[in-house]
Amino acid sequence: MLERVTVPALFPPPTYSHVTVVEASTKLAFLAGAVPLDVDGNLVGEGDAVRQAEQVLVNLGEQLRAVGSDLGQVVATDVYVVSSEPSVLSAVWEVVEASGLSAGPHSSTLVGVACLGYTGQLVEITATAVVPDEEEGEREGERAGEREGEVAQS
Repeated sequence: MLERVTVPALFPPPTYSHVTVVEASTKLAFLAGAVPLDVDGNLVGEGDAVRQAEQVLVNLGEQLRAVGSDLGQVVATDVYVVSSEPSVLSAVWEVVEASGLSAGPHSSTLVGVACLGYTGQLVEITATAVVPDEEEGEREGERAGEREGEVAQS
């Protein structure tokens, strides 16, 4: 079970929570940094932080699916961007917001860094996610379907 908390005594964050509490009996996945490489190991989006962020999120989704989770179960991320320009960091954050990671909202840190592990790499995201048991996953899927139906009706 997840509890996402925005602390009233702190400045309200735009699309993330200050704290996420996970019940101790919950199974967690700690993901290695997702990088902007395709299945063949080729860099995607050379020189384009936004395109790389999109690929990183695709890869992060694959990591999560491999363990029975998804973007909506992410409780915390660290988003690394090779840039000292706030506009570049903001552009990457917009991709993160649009991805479903902010559905919680989750706890996150966005950091501008000097370099990352692969030549030409501009973005990397690490994550911690809940891995729901099968029953909980089915209930979450049903609730998501109900929410989509509500949105479609409005």
